[in-house]
Amino acid sequence: MTPEATSRILLDTGALLTGHFQLSSGLHSDRYVQCALALRHPRHAGSLGAGIAALFAGDRPTLVAGPALGGVIIAHEVARALDVPCIFSERADGVMALRRGFSVKPEDRVVLIEDAITTGKSVMELHALIAPTGATILGFGSIVDRTGGDSHLPAPPRSLVTLPLVKYQPADCPLCRAGSVAIKPGSRPKPG
Repeated sequence: MTPEATSRILLDTGALLTGHFQLSSGLHSDRYVQCALALRHPRHAGSLGAGIAALFAGDRPTLVAGPALGGVIIAHEVARALDVPCIFSERADGVMALRRGFSVKPEDRVVLIEDAITTGKSVMELHALIAPTGATILGFGSIVDRTGGDSHLPAPPRSLVTLPLVKYQPADCPLCRAGSVAIKPGSRPKPG
């Protein structure tokens, strides 16, 4: 899956949005990627998952994990392409946890998958759950890398497309100064 093919899917499905957005970090941007709009199409979800799986196939993963909510569908599709099990973490009382009988063994070779990585907060919470198990964490994968090369992950994300976003502090946002009000399309609550 090339960056061009990935971008085409994002555009064709309306997943690449333009406007005025508040990101989960609290910063503002004129673009937002809502991967769920692409992943709602099983054909596209399968293609994107196979593309990410190809980036990790040589590492011989035994398990794929993703954080709920954004990482669940794409992690499952990556696992399907690798023919390995998939688990996900979810919030319980505001804290990311492995539930539903999911576990990780010390001998597992795990790939952590997210739909889009901007701050890496959710996937790092997942990393914090899996690292103490002694399993080998092979890396981080995503459809979109929005970090602009400024990832704070322990390893650079392996992504199908890099889409650096122009980000503004709310006080410096030219969109706000022009009278526009930022919307928050993501799944995480606004920063407090």
